Amino acid sequence: MASPIVIAHRGASGERPEHTLLSYQLAIEQGADFIEPDLVPTKDGVLVARHENEISGTTDIDAHPEFAARKTTKTIDGAPVTGWFTEDFTLAELKTLRAKERLPQLRPGNTRYDGQAEIPTFDEIIALAKKASRETGRTIGIYPETKHPSYFAAIGLPLEERLVAKLREAGWDRADAPVFIQSFEVANLKKLKGMTQVPLIQLMAASGGPADSAEPSYAAMVTPEGLRRIAEYAAGIGPERTMIVPATGPSTSLVADAHAAGLKVHPWTFRAENFFLLPAYRSTGGPADHGRLAEEIAVFIGLGVDGIFSDYPYIAVSARAASASPAHRK
Repeated sequence: MASPIVIAHRGASGERPEHTLLSYQLAIEQGADFIEPDLVPTKDGVLVARHENEISGTTDIDAHPEFAARKTTKTIDGAPVTGWFTEDFTLAELKTLRAKERLPQLRPGNTRYDGQAEIPTFDEIIALAKKASRETGRTIGIYPETKHPSYFAAIGLPLEERLVAKLREAGWDRADAPVFIQSFEVANLKKLKGMTQVPLIQLMAASGGPADSAEPSYAAMVTPEGLRRIAEYAAGIGPERTMIVPATGPSTSLVADAHAAGLKVHPWTFRAENFFLLPAYRSTGGPADHGRLAEEIAVFIGLGVDGIFSDYPYIAVSARAASASPAHRK
């Protein structure tokens, strides 16, 4: 069995503000195989990396009085959201902002990097991955997620064409390119299937269902029949990790079922803080204290997953190496 890939979730986001070149660069230095940008568009149609199109939690936008009047409330995937949105700003305007730590209560150390990084474009992230590949001699891939694709299509800023165009410019629009494209929605992955040879990953959460209502629920999608349907358009699934190992009780058959359908399995997200860890791997202390993340990851590697999304790439890389050692295999 091949060793699982390590995907730097929003970069090394446990140690630097997420979706910044600081975070991606550190992830590469820590040995990640892929860096993950969540993609949203600007008003002028440029793809940038933010976890959400609402940016008050990840930038200093509220310190810019010139943009105060653009604060608004929108309905995103059926829920009201208040703040400032990337699609209401040009790239030039967004470049005047600076990134900040999204989880300061859990990651107070990261706040010392607040104000040091811009919002990066997809072009800049591709350039970083290519430069790092040349300098390190190992291939650094990208693993973009299309955020709220049906919402952006509805307002005239569809993501798919822009994403595929950038991959073509990079020479990465082929089946063996160091790229995966992921989405929680279904229709846009099916659309992308007809636009690119890059492998696609169907994301899924432990509850709810796709925002585009293309399937009744994620629970229905992980049945053997649901997985066979996914295999018609995607190369793998990205399930929430508790769909494989619940907080209590035995592990599920999802990895084996997905493999039987010919799908790769890349669970998310492995984080070191007690707040996020499965109960069995928490340490004594508070929510921000670190527990035994390497042990948790080792369990999933033992179950045969094909990839690991982690905010702490160096821990995932170390856990993978330990799992591959002869002593571990005895």
